[in-house]
Amino acid sequence: ERIGSATSLSSAIINTRLQELVKLFKERTEKVKEKLVDPDVTSDDESPVASPAKPAPAAAPVPPLGGEVEEDKPSGDDHYCEMLCCTFKYRPWLDRLKSYQFPSSIDPLTNLMYVLWLFFVVMAWNWNCWLIPVRWAFPYQTPANIHCWLLVDYLCDLIYLLDILVFQTRLQFVQGGDIITDKKAMKENYLRSQRFKMDVLCLLPLDFFYFKIGVNPLLRFPRCLKYMAFFEFNNRLEAILTKAYIYRVIRTTAYLLYSLHVNSCLYYWASAYEGLGSTTWVYDGEGNSYIRCYYWAVKTLITIGGLPDPKTLFEIVFQLLNYFTGVFAFSVMIGQMRDVVGAATAGQTYYRSCMDSTIKYMNFYKIPRTVQNRVKTWYEYTWHSQGMLDESELLVQLPDKMRLDIAIDVNYNIVSKVALFQGCDRQMIFDMLKRLRSVVYLPNDYVCKKGEIGREMYIIQAGQVQVLGGPDGKSVLVTLKAGSVFGEISLLAAGGANRRTANVIAHGFANLFILEKKDLNEILVHYPESQKLLRKKAKKMLKSNNKPKDEKGGPGDALIIPPKAETPKLFKAALAATGRMGGKGPLGRLRWRLRELKEMQAAQVSMGRMEISPSRCLRSKARASAGGVRRLCCTPLYVFHLFCLFLLQGSSFSPTPPKSPVHQRSPVTSHKVQTRPGEISSESSDRLVTVRVIPTAQEDEEILAAEISEKEDKEKGEK
Repeated sequence: ERIGSATSLSSAIINTRLQELVKLFKERTEKVKEKLVDPDVTSDDESPVASPAKPAPAAAPVPPLGGEVEEDKPSGDDHYCEMLCCTFKYRPWLDRLKSYQFPSSIDPLTNLMYVLWLFFVVMAWNWNCWLIPVRWAFPYQTPANIHCWLLVDYLCDLIYLLDILVFQTRLQFVQGGDIITDKKAMKENYLRSQRFKMDVLCLLPLDFFYFKIGVNPLLRFPRCLKYMAFFEFNNRLEAILTKAYIYRVIRTTAYLLYSLHVNSCLYYWASAYEGLGSTTWVYDGEGNSYIRCYYWAVKTLITIGGLPDPKTLFEIVFQLLNYFTGVFAFSVMIGQMRDVVGAATAGQTYYRSCMDSTIKYMNFYKIPRTVQNRVKTWYEYTWHSQGMLDESELLVQLPDKMRLDIAIDVNYNIVSKVALFQGCDRQMIFDMLKRLRSVVYLPNDYVCKKGEIGREMYIIQAGQVQVLGGPDGKSVLVTLKAGSVFGEISLLAAGGANRRTANVIAHGFANLFILEKKDLNEILVHYPESQKLLRKKAKKMLKSNNKPKDEKGGPGDALIIPPKAETPKLFKAALAATGRMGGKGPLGRLRWRLRELKEMQAAQVSMGRMEISPSRCLRSKARASAGGVRRLCCTPLYVFHLFCLFLLQGSSFSPTPPKSPVHQRSPVTSHKVQTRPGEISSESSDRLVTVRVIPTAQEDEEILAAEISEKEDKEKGEK
């Protein structure tokens, strides 16, 4: 016995171990299959980082003829170390500066170095535009400081020259849809452009006339013709600024200040021409000349009034031209400023118009005040958090490839972490990213409710949501934060599996990405392998989610149409046993007794019909009475009826439904047996066979019982 128990124990251990091995092999097979579907999928274990390859040892230097080995010298690769633990030859920044190579071609649209260079060019251009009129009109340029003015002038000329020789000849351009980076082609393109002609014109060497007429700042007026660099710098700077409208406002204000600056210079020149203090209209020469003239220019251009009347013809003509120029320039500045401010507040204006239209609509239909307050809160939070009401409106005008690039940068890190989509085709995930829709939920808003059909998957971009459950449905089961995903199984579940199992509400303001089921189905049409993988994963995830409930014996979902009851196993076993025993046993005796009843019924003048309604009961039960009577109960009752037909072999039964639930026998004298309340029974004259109809606790169920007394068995045994 001990040997047998030890053998059984060892076999049980071996079977358990074999089952574990089979399970491990299945998991490994699934992982390999997923890798074959998508080669980009990596294993769960992190790959070990490869150690850096060691350089091959350098060949030993050939010793000199004298046989002496030279001492070690610091190599050219030595670097500067802050710990001073290594020998070094050059400091790192010096080494990088010496090894730096100027790019052979420059992208004018994206290269920030080019934008920085344009800034220096514009500063040189502004020096000429602002100070040439001042040096010409006001007596600020004197022989004592002439060398400082000339030094800055020629420094600006050097910047102009470097721009022509170094930068403009290296600018890339587009020809026939291709970006040209060839040095010769870029140089020829610049030489044929209008920009080159203006750059050469602004560097006319009129400074040689200084030797004949003296240093006159008007000879440098061509330097102001490099205005194309100024407008190019404006375009490049606005493209990289996050709030470009601020720069536009500053630039428009600079236009106005420059016009006033030129007018003040002209007024001082006119005063000097007429004679300082010669009339009440001209500048009297007191105080700071530039400030006094600038004040007069502001009052004239803005037409404030309060100016002295001109006396001479020259003064009258100058004042008329000044008025006309001031009105025109000031109106242009006002219009441009309005456009700049309007463009800066275009989004805010659109937001206010949408808000006003919505409030008007809600007031017209008398929407409750609480709902109106929530709508206003949604508008305000969405605008302040996103700066827009609908993100998709900005991306509609972009090409499909650019929209994909933006979607990858914004959403790919979140979507790639969803377990349902791991292992799928990468292009399918890219197509799915373009279908994501951003939605903002207010505090305590229901994201989804228990029992509703799930047609979306949610990805939390910002904020938190809470999953509610418990008996009252208000207990917080878990709190999901940014980056979490829920509702992904509903995208592929069928039947009743796509119903929400819990309430999910927003805890505070929450910004979610939504992927609808119809969008995913449209994408999966083009990716059949990913569709199979997703359905398989959804079934596995759904099975794992339902497994704990099944183990605990929790009630499952109620079925709308209950499954049809199968034939009782006891009844099937009884049929098989009857065939093997050759008619012996209780069922055999029941068959023999039914044959005797058939012969007795045939002897009567009028044969009673045995009618059994299949709708009398829906289940099967078998029990044995303790009073020495064997009882056989079979359900469904109609199956028992067919069994009796088989035993009787040809006895006729009425196909019409019965008029009474009582099973009638032939008019042989029958004895009523004492029954329980509501029970109907009838027995044969020899009291060996008793048929009972027993009610159950349910109204639509009854039990048909056929009892055979054991006395017959004893008599038969004695014979």
